Amino acid sequence: MATTTGGDGAAGPDTRPGYGEGRDALLTAAVRVVARDGLRKLTYRAVAAEAGVTHGLVAHHFGSRDTLLEEALRWCVTRSIETSSLVPASGRLEDFAATLADFIADDPDLQAFQYELKLESNRRPELRRHVDMLYDAYRDAVREALACFDVPQEMTEIVFAALDGLVFHQVTSDGPARTEEGVAALRRLLAAAAGAAESAK
Repeated sequence: MATTTGGDGAAGPDTRPGYGEGRDALLTAAVRVVARDGLRKLTYRAVAAEAGVTHGLVAHHFGSRDTLLEEALRWCVTRSIETSSLVPASGRLEDFAATLADFIADDPDLQAFQYELKLESNRRPELRRHVDMLYDAYRDAVREALACFDVPQEMTEIVFAALDGLVFHQVTSDGPARTEEGVAALRRLLAAAAGAAESAK
C-alpha cells in the first residue's frame, strides 16, 4: 500500500485511488455521500473528502455537479442490473434475481442513493429526468428477463414493482431472508404465468 507523509512527518496509508480506479472511486464516494447525508450534501468537496482526493480532481473528471450526479446514477443502475442477475446469463427462470438479496446486503448505499434521488425529485423537478432514466433502465431489464422466460410482457410493471418493493424493504428494514422469500414467490408466479401463456397458444 502506498503511504503519504502527514504534517508531523509520520507516514500513513494513502487513501487516494490507484491508477485507473479514479473515476469509479469518485462515483462510489458520491453514492456514499448521498446515501449517508442526502442529495443536498453532494458537493465536490464532500466527494473529494470521502474519496481522499482534492476537490479539483472531482471537477476535472465530471465538470459539473449535474454530470457527477448523472454519471453516479448510470453507474449505480449498470452495477445493479449486472450484479443482481435480473437478466440471468443462464436464461433460466430459477436464476432470475438469484443474487439480489446478497447484492443489496453487500452494498446498501447503492440502493439508498437511488431512493434518495427519487424522493428529492418530488421537490426538485429538474431531477425527474435522472429518475426516469433510472426506472426505465430497470423496466427494460425486467422486460428482457420476461422475454427469456416466455412470460407475457404485460407483467413487466407488476414484476418491476414487486422487485422495487423488496429492495426498498431490505434497505430500510428487512434482512436478505425476506427478500429471498419474496423473489422465490415471484419466480413461482412467473412460472405459472409462462405455463398459462403456453397453454393458451
